[in-house]
Amino acid sequence: MDEHVIELKQVRKAFGRTPVLNEVTLSVPAGQTFAFLGRNGAGKTTTIRMLVGLIQPEAGDIRVLGMDPRRQALAIRRSIGYLAEDQQLFGWMRVQQTLEFMTPFYPTWDAALARKLLERFELSPRQRVKHLSKGQSVRLGLLLALAHRPRMMILDDPALGLDPIMRKQLNRDVIALLQGDGVTVFYSSHLLYEVEPVADQVAILDHGRIIVNSPTEDLRDDVKQIVIPHDEFDAALNFRGDMHWRDVQRGGREMAITLKDAGNAVDLLQANRITHRVVDLNLDEIFEAMVVGRPDYPTSATANGVKVEEAAV
Repeated sequence: MDEHVIELKQVRKAFGRTPVLNEVTLSVPAGQTFAFLGRNGAGKTTTIRMLVGLIQPEAGDIRVLGMDPRRQALAIRRSIGYLAEDQQLFGWMRVQQTLEFMTPFYPTWDAALARKLLERFELSPRQRVKHLSKGQSVRLGLLLALAHRPRMMILDDPALGLDPIMRKQLNRDVIALLQGDGVTVFYSSHLLYEVEPVADQVAILDHGRIIVNSPTEDLRDDVKQIVIPHDEFDAALNFRGDMHWRDVQRGGREMAITLKDAGNAVDLLQANRITHRVVDLNLDEIFEAMVVGRPDYPTSATANGVKVEEAAV
């Protein structure tokens, strides 16, 4: 297997005059669960559609399992599993008919595995697809994506529309059925708190650019929130140029600064005897700071004449 199962190099894409992807470069190591994050409209689904050859980039190079989606789209689709939130199935078919319909498309289709997954997912072979619940439809889609034993799985927000219990069950199924076999999982989502426990690596796409690409644990170590008493905040401002601020919030008698390279920032604050405490962040909080943070506000401990201790976060 190639060291990287997905590679994008300086990929650009626009729809009309609207740019969607701008010089995107990204590599996904084999065997990892890779979280591809971004707000709605950030370009996640556009990227995935290019990976499977449904649309073409305007510039740049893409490789999936060593193949070019522009010339080898069919071979790629036979080698991967793909599950999207808006996946369409033939409603008039029964579940068993759907399996039989899909079998010829995949030379590696494993009928025994399909039967095992039917039982595991509690799907009746005789039930018509149009009568399946949302959760059952997602499980059927997952079965179809798994039964040919793919080398890589692409999940495009598959849990949208599911209740919290079903979303957790989907993630458990992904972990149990894929990670144990060393299958690479490319997981696009905005349900960050659910992606976090399974993600080995995280990339954040914002306004068509990759702004973060890091192992999950390294990202948690690198991005922290540092809380400083408001009466020492102006002293901290003197070193702002040496710290990578991503967000600043006022609350009570303290200022909360979310920043990158937290270790260097802590060393700087300690060296200058500025009182502070460090708060660990989850992936959802890191994402918010990186994408919608306000690093330029406030510029002092008093903003617009309002003292910090009188302002709410």
